[in-house]
Amino acid sequence: MSTWRDDPNAIPPWNERPKCHCGFRTWLQVWTDPLPQGKKGCRFFKCPYIDDDFKACIFMQWIDTRPLGRVSLKEEQERRVRQQQIRLKGKEDELKRRRAELGQREAALKIQEEQFQAREAQFKREAEEQKNRYKEPAQSSTSDARNKKGKFLRSTQ
Repeated sequence: MSTWRDDPNAIPPWNERPKCHCGFRTWLQVWTDPLPQGKKGCRFFKCPYIDDDFKACIFMQWIDTRPLGRVSLKEEQERRVRQQQIRLKGKEDELKRRRAELGQREAALKIQEEQFQAREAQFKREAEEQKNRYKEPAQSSTSDARNKKGKFLRSTQ
């Protein structure tokens, strides 16, 4: 596996940057001056410390042995392929995560739907029972009244 030292576009993690004799973690910078010759474009670590008199610490440590601009075409193509592979792997991982999340959501929805259907069936049963409870006494009382009325009429005739 390549590290940030191998990849000219990578930035080293803060905890891997060297400390200056001042005790500060160094900054990553790119050399922009034409001198020394052959160093323009090279990365280096520099101490961020500036004292009260605006005197800067002179600590400096080179990372690159050659400028970033002098990467061969083959190295550049390999770097781009590695970057594309990393991006693709990241997208594949994201897709797997989203599929798993979708599966969990679908399972939760299925459970909720089953619970809803069970509650709906329970409500229907309760409504039917309640309807039957009120319906039965009403039918028997009216039928009793009819029977009594019919008996009364028959007896008077």
